[in-house]
Amino acid sequence: MDKKVRWGILATGGIARVFAADLKLLDNAELMAVGSRSPENADKFAKDFDIPIHFGSYDELAACPEVDAVYLATPHPFHKENTLLCLNAGKAVLCEKPFAMNAIEAREMIAAARANHVFLMEAMWVRFTPLFQKVKQWLKDGLIGDVRYLQSDFGFRSDKGPESRVFNPALGGGSLLDVGVYPISFASFVFDKQPSVIKTCGYRGATGVDEQESLIFEYDSGQTSSIFSANTLETKKESIIFGSNGFIHIYGPWNQLKHVCITVDGKEIIEEFPVLGRGYTYQAIEVMDCLRKGKTESDILPLVETLAIMETMDTIRAQWNFKYPME
Repeated sequence: MDKKVRWGILATGGIARVFAADLKLLDNAELMAVGSRSPENADKFAKDFDIPIHFGSYDELAACPEVDAVYLATPHPFHKENTLLCLNAGKAVLCEKPFAMNAIEAREMIAAARANHVFLMEAMWVRFTPLFQKVKQWLKDGLIGDVRYLQSDFGFRSDKGPESRVFNPALGGGSLLDVGVYPISFASFVFDKQPSVIKTCGYRGATGVDEQESLIFEYDSGQTSSIFSANTLETKKESIIFGSNGFIHIYGPWNQLKHVCITVDGKEIIEEFPVLGRGYTYQAIEVMDCLRKGKTESDILPLVETLAIMETMDTIRAQWNFKYPME
C-alpha cells in the first residue's frame, strides 16, 4: 500500500477524539469515516474533525469500502463484538486497551483475525512511543546490567458516579482492566515474560468492582515486579526499572511520557523525548507500517503477548473471585 491508509473510527467518546486529533498529524493517514450508535454524535464528530463520511451504526462503518483500518474506541465489554464485526468485514483493527474482558474473548478475537488473514493489534499506545522504544533498547544493550526489579503504578481519583464506566460492573468498571493494564503490560515489556507467581491484595468498593490493587509478580529467575493501580487514589504514575548496575526512572503521568532518568554506576543522565501530539500517533504509525508490509500483527506487541497479559489479569481476578456480569 503506497497510498494513504484510510481510517475509520468506531465510537465517538473522549479517547476517540484524542486518536482522531493525533491521526490528523500524520501525512500518510486519512481519517475517512466515523461510526456511532447515534447519527447525531457521528455527525458532530465528523464536523469537528473534518471527516467526509459518518454513519449512525457500527455495521455501516465496518462495511464501508472507503475504510482500510478501524480504530475501535468503545468500552471494553464491547471490544470482542465490535472487533469481530470489523475483522469479518475485512478491516484491520486497532482495538483500544484492555484488549478484551478476559482471555476467552481475546482468543476468539485472535482466531477471527487469523481466519480472515486481517491485521489486529491492541492499542497499548505507550509501547510505540520513542521513550519506550529507547528504554527497550537500553535493556537489550544491558545498560543497567541484569534487570531484577520493576516498580510501577497508575492511580487516579475519579469523581464519577456508580453508573459511570469507571465503577459500573456492566460496563467493565474497575481499576485493573482500566489502568492496571498499563503497569502490567509494562512488566511484560520489561521482562519479556509473564510471572510464574502472582500475589495480590485488592479492594472492591460499593459497586463490587476493584477500586485499588497491589500486585507482586515473581519470575522464574528470581526477578520481581511491584505494581499498584487505583481509580479512587492519585499516585505519581511512575515506573522504575532496577538493574545490577543502575536504574531507569520513567517519570509520569502515563499520558505525558517525555522524561526518563538513567542512573548507572552512580552517574545520572536525564533524557527528554518529544512526543508528536498526545502520543497516539505512534501506534497508528505501527499499524500503517504493518499494513504496507502485508503483516497481520505487530512485532512490537504481538497477539501472543496481548493474550498472555489477558491471562495474567484473569489470574489476578480469579484470586479475588471476581467476575463481571457478562462473563
